[in-house]
Amino acid sequence: MKNLKTLFTGLSFLMLLAACTGNFEEINEDPNRIAEISPGTLINPIIYGLASHNAGRAHGITFDLMQVTLPFPSVSGGLHRYDVSQNIGNSSWYYYYKWLNNIKEMELASIAAEDPNYEAIALTLKAMCYSNLTDLFGPVPMTEAVNGEEGNFYPAFDSQQTVYETILEDLERANSIYDTSLDMVYAEDILFHNDIELWQKLTNAVHMRLLLRISNRTETGAFTKLAAMINNPATYPVFESTAESAILQVTGITPNVSPWGRPQDFPLGTKMASFFVDNLNALEDPRRPIIATEAKDLAGVSLGYKGIPSAYAGSESQFDYDASNLNREQVENPMQIFLFTYAEVEFIKAEMAQRGYTSNAEVHYQNGVKGAIEQLETEITPDYFENPAAAYDGTLAQILLQKYFALYFVDYQQWFEYRRTGLPVLPTTEAMLNDGIMPARFQYPSDVQISNASNYGAALKLLGGDDSINTKVWWDN
Repeated sequence: MKNLKTLFTGLSFLMLLAACTGNFEEINEDPNRIAEISPGTLINPIIYGLASHNAGRAHGITFDLMQVTLPFPSVSGGLHRYDVSQNIGNSSWYYYYKWLNNIKEMELASIAAEDPNYEAIALTLKAMCYSNLTDLFGPVPMTEAVNGEEGNFYPAFDSQQTVYETILEDLERANSIYDTSLDMVYAEDILFHNDIELWQKLTNAVHMRLLLRISNRTETGAFTKLAAMINNPATYPVFESTAESAILQVTGITPNVSPWGRPQDFPLGTKMASFFVDNLNALEDPRRPIIATEAKDLAGVSLGYKGIPSAYAGSESQFDYDASNLNREQVENPMQIFLFTYAEVEFIKAEMAQRGYTSNAEVHYQNGVKGAIEQLETEITPDYFENPAAAYDGTLAQILLQKYFALYFVDYQQWFEYRRTGLPVLPTTEAMLNDGIMPARFQYPSDVQISNASNYGAALKLLGGDDSINTKVWWDN
């Protein structure tokens, strides 16, 4: 009896083991892990991730460098005085590569599914990430990047010229493979809501931006190519109105929520910079109440819009007023995040016309100004261009001042454009560090220098041997 009981118990255990192991893989499958990636699986997380990171970097870095805002009080140091920390670019380095890994998965899935539209979108998003990375640092890993699954955790760096040549080829290919006869059959994307024509317009707008970025390198023929694109809108369509712009409408409905969980932190410890506010005042610009609060004297009486000089010298006690600050309503749900707007397209066209490569500079200038005001959801006044400060005067300086305002809150683009052109001319002070010279790039993250030392050394050679904030990148030489 004891032997029968033992046998029965043993057989029961074997049967139980068989039952457990028969669906072991199913039971142990991670419910939070995507089992199979379709071309549309990752598009919305990528769009939201890039948009929210870019908005944060505009607020945290570009505003200070480009005299939009400054920390206050701040009696010494600070980014507005060109006091640049070693690892200031870390978050963008890691975030962009994080999303590039997902974009790669999206691209591979679109190729496997033979879906040209999702492939074109992936190529466009990839170009946007790599262009920002290389414009921030110079040479960056690209050819061997995002290959961790293949065991390459220490990728080589590509020259900036190679990066640009590659992404410009990718954008050309993307434009050529869009097929408007095919529907985007996966979940609706949160940027263009599956409008393929608008995705194609974004592709070409990015292409135009990047051609202009490298136009100082005469060997690229960038101006000629850019003129050809502008003169052939049937082949290279771009945004034709503010409504078509790549503006993420943040609904406030989870997960599409403001990156500022606490909107009150948006203006915390900051003031508007005088350069930004004074120029808007000269223009009598309707964007002022959208962007900033009014200043007040010590008795609480309004002074209109008034900032504080960026990189000011001396104590904060010299300012006997409470300066204008950022309007927190800009980051309250629902809100907008600008990725690429119609206004930027028009200012590219205006610059090309001003330089003599195309025509109608004044028309494009005015379209750009109107679009930049519209994108902040306000209206241009009927007599706006009657103001001598706003009337087109034929100079590149005026175009780029208005472009500076159009690029407000667009990731790092104000800074990139300043490095390309030296415009608008920003005031300097005796309290500025780095000899009052605008930083030309960011240094590589310190852990990249340590963990990928040999390839980092090769990258330094591509830079001319100096990982300095003053070492100019390829297109800036």
